[in-house]
Amino acid sequence: MTKRIRRPSDSGLSRRQLLKATGSTAALLAAAKLNFPAGAFAQDAGPEVKGAKLGFIALSDAGPLFVAKDKGLFAKYGVPDTDVQKQASWGTTRDNLVLGSEGNGIDGAHILTPMPYLISAGKVTQNNQPTPMYILARLNLDSQCISVANEYADLKLGVDATPFKAALEKKKASGKSVKAAMTFPGGTHDLWIRYWLAAGGIDPDKDIETIVVPPPQMVANMKVGTMDCFCVGEPWNLQLIHQNIGYTAINTGELWNKHPEKSFGMRAAFVDKYPKASKALLMAVMEAQQWADKAENKAELAAIMGKRQWMNCPVEDVLDRTAGKFDYGIPGKVVENSPHIMKYWRDFASYPFQSHDLWFLTEDIRWGKYEANFDTKALIAKVNREDMWRDAARTLGVASSEIPASTSRGKETFFDGKVFDPENPAAYLKSLAIKRVEV
Repeated sequence: MTKRIRRPSDSGLSRRQLLKATGSTAALLAAAKLNFPAGAFAQDAGPEVKGAKLGFIALSDAGPLFVAKDKGLFAKYGVPDTDVQKQASWGTTRDNLVLGSEGNGIDGAHILTPMPYLISAGKVTQNNQPTPMYILARLNLDSQCISVANEYADLKLGVDATPFKAALEKKKASGKSVKAAMTFPGGTHDLWIRYWLAAGGIDPDKDIETIVVPPPQMVANMKVGTMDCFCVGEPWNLQLIHQNIGYTAINTGELWNKHPEKSFGMRAAFVDKYPKASKALLMAVMEAQQWADKAENKAELAAIMGKRQWMNCPVEDVLDRTAGKFDYGIPGKVVENSPHIMKYWRDFASYPFQSHDLWFLTEDIRWGKYEANFDTKALIAKVNREDMWRDAARTLGVASSEIPASTSRGKETFFDGKVFDPENPAAYLKSLAIKRVEV
C-alpha cells in the first residue's frame, strides 16, 4: 500500500474551522450558553447529591460525557461535582462498577450496551456475583469500525469477509497464528467482528483466535503484529491509517444501519437511592447528545474529544470521521458525508430501545455467554429504564416527534440479508450458520 501522510488541512473541515474549534475556551463557553436547546434549568428540591463518579473509555462515543463536563451541563442540572474518570479498559470499568463509589469505584459509565446485562446477570463478575445495573440512555448509533493490517492490503477487504478466509488459512498453514482483537468478551465490538467473520464463513472460535485488547492499545498492538484485524471505535481506526499500519474494512453501520452501540449505564443502587440526581445526570447527558449531533458543533466536538483528559489524541485523528468524512485507507475509497456517521441524537439515537437490547442478548446467547433458554425479557425488564428516559425527555421539553412511540424498533435487517424479529429471536438464531448453541 502506498504510504500517505495525512494532515489536518486534508480534513473535510477547513483549517479556519479547526482553529476556531481549538481557540479561546472562554469564548467557546460563552457561546455555548446560547447554543444549548434547554436554556436555564431549575429542578424542584434539587438532586439528593451534588454529583456522581462516571467512568469512560477513550472513544468518541463517550463524547456526550465530555461535552456535559466541559460545557458545565452537569452543573446546570444541579450535579456540579460529577467526576468523569478515564478507565484503563472495559474490564476495569466493570470492576469499578461492582465496587461503586463507596468502595472507591464508580457509580456509572459510558459502557458497551451488553455489559450492564452481563454484570447484572453475574456472567462477567467475580464469583458470578450479580451487580444490578440500569441503562438510562443509549449514547450513540453506528460508526465503530473493523480494521485490518496492511499485510492484507491487496485484498481490499470490505463488508464481505470471504476473501479473508483463504488468507487466514494460508497464514495458519505456514505455522503462524491469526488473531482478531476486540475490547470485551460479549461486548459490542466482540459481536460486530464475530458477525462479520461468521458471515464470511470464518468461525471466530475455531478459524481465528479472538483476543481482548483495550481500545487505546489497539494501534500499538497491530503495529507490532499482535493481531490481524480488530474492531473498535474512533479515534483508533483513523489513527491506524494515519500511521500507515492498516486500513478500515468496514464501518459497522454497513453491517447494520443505525445500529445501537454504547449506553449510559448506572448502578441500580445509586439510581434507586438518588433518583433526582440520576435524572439530573441523564438530562445533562441528553442535552450534550443534542449539542454533539449538530453539524455546526462538529469541529468543536472533535477539539474537545482530543483533549488530554479525554481521548488524548491529535485532533486530526478524530476530526474527519466526526464530521462524516470516511477515508478507508484504501486508494480511491473515500466517502464524503457518510450515512454511517456517529449519531448521538438523531434517528432516536439516545433512546434505549428494548428490542435493541434483546438483539445483543440474543447474539450473546449465540456465542455462549448465556444459556440457550435464558429469560432475556425478564432481564431487560430489570435493566432497561426507558421510563426514566421518557421522564427526562418530558422535563427537557423534547419534541414529541423525537420521542419514540414504541419500545421496539421492529424487525432489523443486516447486510447479509438476515432479519432479526424481536417477536421471534429464536427464528433469527436458527437462520445463522455459525453459532455455539442448538436452537
